[in-house]
Amino acid sequence: MSKTNQTSTANTATPPTARKQPVKSIQHGVELNDDYAWLRDANWQQVMREPEILSADIRAHLEAENAYSKAIMADTEHLQANLFEELKGRIKEDDSSVPAPDGPFSYYSSYVTGGQYPLICRRSRDENGIGESGKNGSETVMIDGNVEAKDKTYWALRGASHSPNHKLLAYAVDESGSGRSTIRLKDIISGEDLPDVIADTSGGSVWAADSSTFFYVKLDDNHRPLNVYRHEIGTSADDDVLVYEEKDTGFYVSVGETQSGAFIIITAADHQTSELQVISAADPAAPARLIAQRQPGHEYSLEHHGDDFLILTNSGGAEDFRICRAGVNDPTQENWHEILPHQPGRLLIDFAVFKDHYARLERENSLPRVVIHRFADGEEHSIAFDEEAYSLGMSAGYEYDTTALRFYYSSMT
Repeated sequence: MSKTNQTSTANTATPPTARKQPVKSIQHGVELNDDYAWLRDANWQQVMREPEILSADIRAHLEAENAYSKAIMADTEHLQANLFEELKGRIKEDDSSVPAPDGPFSYYSSYVTGGQYPLICRRSRDENGIGESGKNGSETVMIDGNVEAKDKTYWALRGASHSPNHKLLAYAVDESGSGRSTIRLKDIISGEDLPDVIADTSGGSVWAADSSTFFYVKLDDNHRPLNVYRHEIGTSADDDVLVYEEKDTGFYVSVGETQSGAFIIITAADHQTSELQVISAADPAAPARLIAQRQPGHEYSLEHHGDDFLILTNSGGAEDFRICRAGVNDPTQENWHEILPHQPGRLLIDFAVFKDHYARLERENSLPRVVIHRFADGEEHSIAFDEEAYSLGMSAGYEYDTTALRFYYSSMT
C-alpha cells in the first residue's frame, strides 16, 4: 500500500461504536446503570483459562477496535519499523545473565540474536567456580523459549527452578496471557518432560530437600494467590496436598526458602502486614509452623543460621527495622532477642544470611550501602560509593556456604 493510500485509509476509517445495553444493579445501597456491562463475559473466569470461548459479540467488537487501530496507524508502519530497529540496535541481542554457581553447576539465562524468548541454561563450573562460557564443559539448554513458543499465539516463562540434586527442572509457562501458569517437570539429562502437569499456579515452585517434592501457590477462581500446595513427583495434581489456605482475601500468599535451603517459607502479606510459617525442607510432609501471628502494621522476614532464625522486623516501634534472633525449635515472638537494634534514620531494606556471614542492605541519608557482618567475631565492613546519588542492590545467589556476594550498582556517571 502506498503512503497516499495509507493516509486515505486512516482518514476514512470509522471507529467502532459499542452498543448500549443498559444493566441496573445496586451496590452498597446505590443504584448503578451500566450501558456496557455486556462487554464483560458472564464466564470471564473460564475465559481467562480458555480465551477461545470468549462470547462472539465481545470478540467481534474487540476485533473491530483492533482493525480500526491498525487502519489509523497504517501511515506510521514504516516509522514503527525504523524505531523498532533503532531500539533493537541499542541492546545486546545475544545477552545473558551472569552465571550463578550452585554445587557442580552454574545456572543462567540467555538470549540468541533474533530470538524473542529466554533460554534457561547451565554449565559445569570452571576452575574459577563460576561457569562462564568458554571456560568449562558444554552448555546444557534446559528450556529454549524460542522452540517452546513456536506456533503459539502467546508464550511466557513465569518461573524455573532446579531440584537440589540437579536432575530435574520445574518450570512454569503461561500460554494464554491470563497470568495463570502451568508447572511442568523436565528431566535435565534426557530433556524429556515428565507426566506431571499442574495448572492454575502463580508460577513459582520451591523444592524440598528430597528432590521429589515441591511447593507451589495455586490461584483461586478470582485470580488471587491464596493457597499453597505440595506436589510429589509421579502423582496427579488432583492428589496434591493443601498445605496452607489464606482466608483473608486482602492478603496474598507466596512460597520461598531460606538461603540455607533448610526451610520452606510460606508468606502471607498485604502492603503493611506479614505473617510467616516454615516447614523443614528435610520433612516436607510436616505441618507448617507459625513464626509470629499477624498484627496490623507488623512486617517481618526470616532467614536461617545454624540453630537459629534471624528475623528482620519493625516490631517494638522499630520503624526503620531491626534484626532479632530466635531458636529454630521455638521461634515464637516472645523468644525474639535483638542482635541489631533499631537506629532511626537507618532503614534496613533487606538481608541475606550465609554460613559465616550475613549481609544487610540499608539506606541512610538517602544513600544505600551493603554491610557484611562476620558471625565469628562480629567484624563488619561496608560496600558503598563516593557519589552523591547512586543505586545499589545485592543478589544472594543459590549457595549458603560461600564467601562471595554479588551486588549491582549504577549511577549517572
